[in-house]
Amino acid sequence: QVQLTESGGGLVQAGGSLRLSCAASGLAFSTYGMGWFRQVPGKEREFVAGINWSGGRTYYAESVKGRFAISRDNAKNTVYLQMNSLKPEDTAVYYCAAGTGRWSVVKTTLKDYNYWGQGTQVNVAS
Repeated sequence: QVQLTESGGGLVQAGGSLRLSCAASGLAFSTYGMGWFRQVPGKEREFVAGINWSGGRTYYAESVKGRFAISRDNAKNTVYLQMNSLKPEDTAVYYCAAGTGRWSVVKTTLKDYNYWGQGTQVNVAS
């Protein structure tokens, strides 16, 4: 059974930093592309950042480019999202997702991801 477990969320002041982690089990992690999405109540889930199976390619939403960094450790079956210079508009539930295939380009749509975590809440206070 595939499990994706996010951690690292919490409350932070604007301008601060958080590091999210997503531990994966039950899948051949190194063959999956990984992504981070976020969702606020009443809005659709949106792509934040993605990384291909090897870690050689990453892609970011414009709203987080230059502030967030995605990385992965295939030996630990874990993907990370380092979030710096946080803004109140970054407040959301953040979800980790896994997509089958050795992508040559990072996928950014929900349908490209097969497995999802339960989410971790990030609150950024102004």
